[in-house]
Amino acid sequence: MSDTPQLDGAPLFLVDDLPDAPEVLVDGAEGRHATDVLRLGPGERVHVGDGHGTVAEGEVAAAGPEGLRVAVRTRFEVPPPAVEFVLVQALPKGDHGPLAVDLATELGVDRIIPWQASRCVTRWRDDRVAKGVAKWRSAARSAAKQSRRPRLPEVIEPMTTREVCGLLADADLAVVLHEAARRPLAELALPGAGTVVIVVGPEGGLADGEVVAFRAAGAEPVRLGPEVLRTSTAGAAALAALSARTRWA
Repeated sequence: MSDTPQLDGAPLFLVDDLPDAPEVLVDGAEGRHATDVLRLGPGERVHVGDGHGTVAEGEVAAAGPEGLRVAVRTRFEVPPPAVEFVLVQALPKGDHGPLAVDLATELGVDRIIPWQASRCVTRWRDDRVAKGVAKWRSAARSAAKQSRRPRLPEVIEPMTTREVCGLLADADLAVVLHEAARRPLAELALPGAGTVVIVVGPEGGLADGEVVAFRAAGAEPVRLGPEVLRTSTAGAAALAALSARTRWA
């Protein structure tokens, strides 16, 4: 069993600033959700985190229009995992982007990188990049709260194919999900520490040139199974398979 501190069944709320004080105020949208939706009241146990691994555990002292006032009983730090999971996600169409982020967050991703693959239907023009990244970050935050993750995954600015190749070259293990690959992901030896990068292509599939470039950068094409998954679910399936061999063991 791991000695890493774990959150129990009490709900988790995320705040931008978690002061080192005997009482913490959860206000704004978080506070309204706690009082109006969850109907939390005095005496109920909650966790309040900063999204970077610091968590305060305590009881609701008061609930009202201003939000929740939480009397802190204890604090603890949840360290980052030894193996960092990075998902390079080709831009899916419609609302499948936030869905991919939601599922990946629930299943353990640590960093998410939007990627404009050559066959992507969706295109983030320069004036839409900030809005797209913000939407993905919002999805990651909501999923982290739901799954009680004390550490928010980082959603960074989109990368080009060349930039993705640089990321793959620096990884301790890099894989590209490809339906035509012969080697299954389950056969790969995983590092005990470092960075594992997973590349997921778009609905139209990876272009041959992209596969060649990624292989040259050190990534290995792998398959998950006999089925061909949607781009919005393939990353989550890979993360689940990796987590089962590392963090869930």
